Amino acid sequence: MMDDREQIREVYRAYWRYMIEKNADGLRGIMTEDYYLLHMTGVKQSAEVFLKGLLDGTFNYFSAEHDDIEVTVDGDRAKMTGKSRVLAAVYGGGKHRWHLQGDFTLRKEQGEWKLSSSRASTY
Repeated sequence: MMDDREQIREVYRAYWRYMIEKNADGLRGIMTEDYYLLHMTGVKQSAEVFLKGLLDGTFNYFSAEHDDIEVTVDGDRAKMTGKSRVLAAVYGGGKHRWHLQGDFTLRKEQGEWKLSSSRASTY
């Protein structure tokens, strides 16, 4: 059986898989109700606003190779920093490879780890 830290790493891998697939239901399934994303631009978006952008082509993700996934667990809360090389085209720009860092907070709800926030930056 996977320990909490490995379960959380799997949530991170699923997050990117769902982003690439544009699988909004999959993403909703690993996010808390109050999830929000803080973009590199400083814009804060709710899950629904972000998912709308994913589905309407504002955000397009083509691949993600994970360099590092660090996890710290404190009871039913956790912090995770994921570093991935992501091929993406966003806001109408061309495809670029980004070294994206996601700083996430997570909560355990009914025995499952869910993303409660993320902050995007580069590394």
